[in-house]
Amino acid sequence: MNKKIGFIGAGKMAQAMIEGILKSKMIPKQNMIASAKTETTLEKIKLNYQILTTSDNQEAARFADILILAVKPDQHTNVIHEIRNAIHPECTIITIAAGISLNDIEKEFGFNVKAVRSMPNTPSLVGEGMSAICSNERLTEEEVLEVERLFHTFGKTERLDEKLMDAVPAISGSSPAYVYMLIEAMADGGVKQGIPRDKAYRLAAQAVLGAAKMVLETNRHPGELKDNVCTPGGATIEAVAELEKRQFRGSVLAAMDTCTEKVKSLH
Repeated sequence: MNKKIGFIGAGKMAQAMIEGILKSKMIPKQNMIASAKTETTLEKIKLNYQILTTSDNQEAARFADILILAVKPDQHTNVIHEIRNAIHPECTIITIAAGISLNDIEKEFGFNVKAVRSMPNTPSLVGEGMSAICSNERLTEEEVLEVERLFHTFGKTERLDEKLMDAVPAISGSSPAYVYMLIEAMADGGVKQGIPRDKAYRLAAQAVLGAAKMVLETNRHPGELKDNVCTPGGATIEAVAELEKRQFRGSVLAAMDTCTEKVKSLH
């Protein structure tokens, strides 16, 4: 891809994206730049990735054909006002923050821009991210495909209508936290029965990884896969019955509703 990529903000998510892009060799190092507030972060980026760095957001904006705003939701207005006269007319702007709409981006720039709203997640750090994306009508199909190819360097993507984007954090953005809690609880259960802690974490984490892979690669319904583990009169169905008694699925649904309401409140 013959494009220059800029990052404003260089935290963990931006670093995951930078690492994935560089590993893919899709973009040469000299065609990437990241800006950050602190010299410590800039030095870390320069040392780990050998890309261009700057403390000047406008410099990053002038450089980029695709500019990723990797800052917190409440920083977008200030950052956009700072860079809006620095971007070139054909630059694609990508936000990765919850609650920032395409209309928000266009409104803050004050003129027509090519805008993409995305929601990646932290497994991007290990190349297994899941990112939902949508774009405004100013991008061509090829430009959207370019954005997808970038995101595919650190995981998978799904295109969604923007009206669904507020629901994404609950199902893929925040949900790794629920899974980590599940793994921790499963490991605690193993430790309770005498399994050493390090082995318990490996057993639990690999079981979750394998179960997820079964869903993705077999395309079979999760309920069917669950049924296949539950031998009649066996231990698994006893465990499932206990989870149902304690409203396991209801608790997850309630947590997701709460997460989505919080995202909506950020608008």
